[in-house]
Amino acid sequence: MITAEQVKELRTRTGAGMMECKRALEEATGNMEKAIDVLRERGLSQAAKKSGREASEGLIESYIHLQGRIGVLLEINCETDFVANTQEFRGLAHDLAMHIAAARPRYVDRGQVPESDVMREREVLTRQAENEGKPQNIVAKMVEGRIQKFYQDIVLLEQPFVKDPETTVEQLIQQQVAKLGEHIQVRRFVRFERGEELEASSAAQ
Repeated sequence: MITAEQVKELRTRTGAGMMECKRALEEATGNMEKAIDVLRERGLSQAAKKSGREASEGLIESYIHLQGRIGVLLEINCETDFVANTQEFRGLAHDLAMHIAAARPRYVDRGQVPESDVMREREVLTRQAENEGKPQNIVAKMVEGRIQKFYQDIVLLEQPFVKDPETTVEQLIQQQVAKLGEHIQVRRFVRFERGEELEASSAAQ
């Protein structure tokens, strides 16, 4: 059974109409990602249409936390300076910078994660599952589940938003895409924590 909450989430993420969202969810048997694909194939996903447009405006947001112990610089882009100057866009930039300070992501999206890191993590997780005495078919499923958690820990767009853990950062951004009517993209970020490189150097000696 398709719930009103599912329809609402799909509408928020895509900007499609309520009935289109309901039909897409029914066709996808409740799978949210498949329903998004269905809407995209039909040309009904406004967020998908906007994602192909160039986002070259925007702003650099800074955030300092804990009396200067943690700092974040974030570049977030949109299509026009008009949207870049709206309260909603600036609020989004501030929330994302604050989230980065708290959640410590290392990459914007999966595409930035080095394949060597994923392979190494997969090898470690496989050995862990095997050491638990699980059969091979179960090991594979456990590893895939834990790899998803690995991505959630280090990839900004896949992390639960710190102010609303029921919403991912990507969903938060898509909500603003639907509201502001422009493609929005996190271009890059850097997070500083006072003394972290010094501590790492000391540990290595």
